Amino acid sequence: MNTLSYRTVSVSAENAERKWYVVDAENKATGRICTEIASILRGKNKPSYTPHADTGDYVIVINADKVRFTGAKWSQKIYKDYSLHPGGLKEVVAEEMLVKFPERIIERAVKGMLPKTKLGRAMIKKLFVYAGSEHPHAAQKPEALTL
Repeated sequence: MNTLSYRTVSVSAENAERKWYVVDAENKATGRICTEIASILRGKNKPSYTPHADTGDYVIVINADKVRFTGAKWSQKIYKDYSLHPGGLKEVVAEEMLVKFPERIIERAVKGMLPKTKLGRAMIKKLFVYAGSEHPHAAQKPEALTL
């Protein structure tokens, strides 16, 4: 029987230590901030990163209504949704999305960067996006994260 002391420890979702982070999205480029958020949700910022387990942290994004795009994306970027019925295509330009649902810009960008599996659906549940500078998660004592 081999008893090796240098075996790799694989962290599971149950025994993962999770932290809460607050990210201020004001005047930040959408893609750049969302890649960092997706990395934190997956747990890639930890030395105990395990690809097959949800070991990531919670992320609170504030000031989602003050996020910015580079170039002419405000008028050229189109968000598409399908109802799976004939003629059920809905297209919304980024300017309209910012006015109607500013949180969805960040939510959709981060969701596209996560795995398209049960694991990815579990990770996106740890993302909380708010249009203003207030959030109801003060009890979790989140750390401010500068990206």
